[in-house]
Amino acid sequence: MLSFSGSLRIYLAVEPCDMRKSFNGLYALAEDKLKVDPRSGAVFVFANKRRNRIKLLYFDGTGLWVMAKRLEQGTFSWPKSSDIGSPRISLAPEALAMLTDGIDLRDGCRRAWFERD
Repeated sequence: MLSFSGSLRIYLAVEPCDMRKSFNGLYALAEDKLKVDPRSGAVFVFANKRRNRIKLLYFDGTGLWVMAKRLEQGTFSWPKSSDIGSPRISLAPEALAMLTDGIDLRDGCRRAWFERD
């Protein structure tokens, strides 16, 4: 389980990205496509086209972190941007936790594929 402070800025990329990208590739996407400095201390969230994999890029002041999650079944509930044409969506840390825990951000309920033992 990931836990982030309430003041952390989180940006989701609206468009899917190539999940073969790592530190440098995701850094370039954050800079060029999302138009935000990756060294600003924000978390950047990227997903593949099928929305069953995500990668997070985070700069903690000393270096870059890349975190990844692959779902065994189902997909992430990717929110839609209310600002048409914007390459990113801003999320609260609680919304990111819900997204990674299988909660549908539109309905506020757990997705059917998500089961914990």
